[in-house]
Amino acid sequence: MSIATEIMPKIKVAVVGNSVLVRNFIKSSVNSQKDMEAVCTTPDTYAAWQSIRKFHPDVVVLSAEVLHRDILDFLQRHMYLQHIPVLMICTQTMHNSTDRMVRYGTVAVDSVFIPHADIKGGLQTGIDEITTKIRVLSEAHLRALPSIKPVSSKSHIFSALINPTKSTQMVFAMGASTGGTEALKEILIQMPQDCPGIVVAQHLPGGFTRSFVERLDSVCRITVKEAKHGDRILPGHAYIAPGHSHLLLSRSGNSYVCELSTGVPVNFHRPSVDVLFESTARVAGGNAVGIILTGMGKDGAMGLRKMRDAGAHTFAQDEASCVVFGMPKEAIALGGVDEIVPLKDMARHILDYLHSFDSNGLRK
Repeated sequence: MSIATEIMPKIKVAVVGNSVLVRNFIKSSVNSQKDMEAVCTTPDTYAAWQSIRKFHPDVVVLSAEVLHRDILDFLQRHMYLQHIPVLMICTQTMHNSTDRMVRYGTVAVDSVFIPHADIKGGLQTGIDEITTKIRVLSEAHLRALPSIKPVSSKSHIFSALINPTKSTQMVFAMGASTGGTEALKEILIQMPQDCPGIVVAQHLPGGFTRSFVERLDSVCRITVKEAKHGDRILPGHAYIAPGHSHLLLSRSGNSYVCELSTGVPVNFHRPSVDVLFESTARVAGGNAVGIILTGMGKDGAMGLRKMRDAGAHTFAQDEASCVVFGMPKEAIALGGVDEIVPLKDMARHILDYLHSFDSNGLRK
């Protein structure tokens, strides 16, 4: 008696882009995978929307030399509202569209950077990354983000949170990847102006960080900036790792400072969350709070465990609110997480933890 083998449905991919070379390469590469197929390929967003309504793809792969208004409207009005994951194929020429990148950061779920000088070679080198991200995004959980009211500060005690055994202020370290641009915004927008300094590693292609930072700074009460080597970490400030460098926490006297490194990628990433978390564990120990958010892979899991072992309090975003649960899941499995929290409650839990200290840095 034979047992019928269940045939799993293939991942349906829509390929959109104004470059015939890129469209055809991605279509061919997708169709060469046993578990996915390109159900439609279109050169413009209007035709894409008609095809998407017909074929109902699981993932849209979108490439463009320039993020003109039609593409931005397509992302904002159609894809994001329909909760269809978008993988953006980014080229170097797009880096000049800073104002448009601010809007891009709100909608594309993940991206792959292809050097413009050698697009064909870059596509061939990056195809494994592209197909891997298609698989992950096909299972991503996209939803409309809740409207979150800012959390009010309970007196100005945060800047006085100093561990009596160390003369350095408390610091937050955050790490995120796929879906993290929105998750970070929802946390940072709730931070009061006197909160401890914040250091962030978010996986983004080089050149995209500045527009992401500008968008955050425009909506947050705290100051958000791209980290520079030697920046002193101040209360009420968030420092985002540039897309080309690792961000490490360092110390100068009694102050924390940003240290940038162009060392080799860690876990295939630069900036790497592990690099940030491990440096925070060494430098801040129990004077730190670690937060790991939505993202694919395992970057940050080991670093968060080291932070917890060093005395830091640690948080992980819960599965239900993650776009991709990979990074928090790995951190939980390694025993590096004190609290698992939905995104909508994350800022409140972080601030509640800080409010458990008195002005001398002692637990109440």
